[in-house]
Amino acid sequence: MHPNKAFRKTSPEQNLSFAQDRGFGVLTVSGSDGPIASHVPFVISDDGTSFGAHLVRSNLILPLLAEDQPALMIVSGPDGYISPDWYGLEDQVPTWNYVAVHLYGTLRKLPDDRLRPHLEALSEQFEKRLVPKPEWKLDKVTSEVLEKMQRMIVPVEFSIERVEGTWKLGQNKGSEAQARAADNLENSELGQMITELADLMRTEEIEL
Repeated sequence: MHPNKAFRKTSPEQNLSFAQDRGFGVLTVSGSDGPIASHVPFVISDDGTSFGAHLVRSNLILPLLAEDQPALMIVSGPDGYISPDWYGLEDQVPTWNYVAVHLYGTLRKLPDDRLRPHLEALSEQFEKRLVPKPEWKLDKVTSEVLEKMQRMIVPVEFSIERVEGTWKLGQNKGSEAQARAADNLENSELGQMITELADLMRTEEIEL
């Protein structure tokens, strides 16, 4: 997490909402031979105290879950290179703007009977965003195929103990310079999610 307080003003609720909206991140734990990471979708509980996910049975994280395992979920948002020319200010240097949320807590394995409710909640989280497309439901999969799939994955639960977020969007440059950089970023050809990053740069609180 970036140490500048100008980029750390978002509330835990806002950071959790961002993580829930993304619904995908990098789950990391410390193994005997070093860090282990897995890219997984997840769904945060209504009260914001935990999230559910699943791992394939061959995942190297699973053997570590004989008891609650300290873990970190990294959720990344839009990011992009910022040219110093875009601010309209003297003596600036290149930087990288981004949004990232870290969820700290403990990870544990759940009983197999918790798998189907998790899968239903996970698919519902994203299917409801596809309206007017009819919602896909797990019932559309034959029992044979579903049972085979479920034998390959394991439900896990992450208890959220601490939430931190960095929204590095040029808040320390002043509103006019931040807006100019956002306009230039949006008109650049730097890749996907640039428009979203530019929008956040225009709306995030300015801190001089």
